[in-house]
Amino acid sequence: MSGYRHDPAAIRALVRPDAVHRDVYRSQELFDLEMERLWRDTWIYVGHDSQVPNPGDYYSTEIARQPVILLRDDQNEVRVLMNRCAHKGARLVSATHGHCENKLLRCPYHGWTYRLDGSIRTIPMKAGYEGTGLADTQNGRGIASPPAVVNYRGFVFARLNPQGPGFEEYFGGSLTSIDNLVDRSPEGRLEVAGGVLRYMHDSNWKMFIENLNDTMHPMVAHESAAGTAKKLWAGKPEGTPKPMAIEQFLPFVNGYSFFDQMGVHIYENGHSYTGVNFSIHSNYAAVGEYETLMEQAYGAQRARAILGEVRHNTVYYPSLTIKGAIQAIRVVRPLAPDRTLIESWTFRLAGAPAQLLRRTVLYSRLINAPTSVVGHDDQHCYRAIQEGLAAEGNDWVSLHRNYSAGEGAQLAGNYNGTSEISMRAQFRAWQRFMTGEPAR
Repeated sequence: MSGYRHDPAAIRALVRPDAVHRDVYRSQELFDLEMERLWRDTWIYVGHDSQVPNPGDYYSTEIARQPVILLRDDQNEVRVLMNRCAHKGARLVSATHGHCENKLLRCPYHGWTYRLDGSIRTIPMKAGYEGTGLADTQNGRGIASPPAVVNYRGFVFARLNPQGPGFEEYFGGSLTSIDNLVDRSPEGRLEVAGGVLRYMHDSNWKMFIENLNDTMHPMVAHESAAGTAKKLWAGKPEGTPKPMAIEQFLPFVNGYSFFDQMGVHIYENGHSYTGVNFSIHSNYAAVGEYETLMEQAYGAQRARAILGEVRHNTVYYPSLTIKGAIQAIRVVRPLAPDRTLIESWTFRLAGAPAQLLRRTVLYSRLINAPTSVVGHDDQHCYRAIQEGLAAEGNDWVSLHRNYSAGEGAQLAGNYNGTSEISMRAQFRAWQRFMTGEPAR
């Protein structure tokens, strides 16, 4: 298939109610259109405001292949600016993070300087622009910003397209997962802890996103890694305190019924989470000091409600997934149809005992890092799919599990955990944004 750019019907034909065409993972043309449409029209995660704690601090990254700067201005407001000089277009900052000396951004090419709100402060030999009309152009107004930016409880999102769904409209009830993550701090505040684990995947970005709520794979793909931990722990007397590593590994080899009963919740626009009833995080050892601090901060009933919510992966389609119960997130940075950078970040719960951060850091190293044995299991499967889809004879990828012909257009609600409904919901959202249909 080809010619998708000018043929919405051809894009719609790629998504059936129970299957998707293999082109969605392999086509360069579709990947380019995803960056131009899906990733511009939706709300994409930029960074966390704790990455820029002081006025003048910045963090640089890319969204939809466009370089941007997250920074805190001299009024303590967190902003997102395009990482491009208004003159000749040079990147203003090249480092991933740093501090703007004298609270100014300075172009390394011709020395134009900008205030932290993006406005021009100085232009060398400015008289040379008198009467040229520069002041009436975007070049003369300074650094451009994405047309829509929201800082939601420290999580900063941007929408590159001036038109598109509003923030609350797009995310809806899925924002409760961010609420729960932040509320797990006795002070209601998160801090990025340490650096980032970057992990290159030789596969399409959608494979990673789909896998997050795929609960039919752990007992197969992770049998050797988590299964080894299970064998090491076998025979220990009941009630023996588990080391953190064993505590975190063992749930990955629960049986199918565990993951099915765990449940998955679907929101509109491709968002979802597993762990409606319980999750792989449910049986972590209690930390008495932490629970006391939470009760002092929120009251006993509210503290129990916050800590009793143990959602596994919440997918903020298409760019962010969070694990509230373990205070970790992963960020998706698509690079090519078969190349995706995954970033893993851990958070410190402000006001919580250090043991919580130790547990989070260990989990990220064991599960989400480039050195992770669990992560390598998944990546092997992603790459196997990417390579296998080159084989001819069947153009379609099945999403039939727990599908019924009566499955309506509105999918929001709770379902059994091993259903592939989260993937079907993601592709319905993908189809809408790729063809210019409105969000729901």
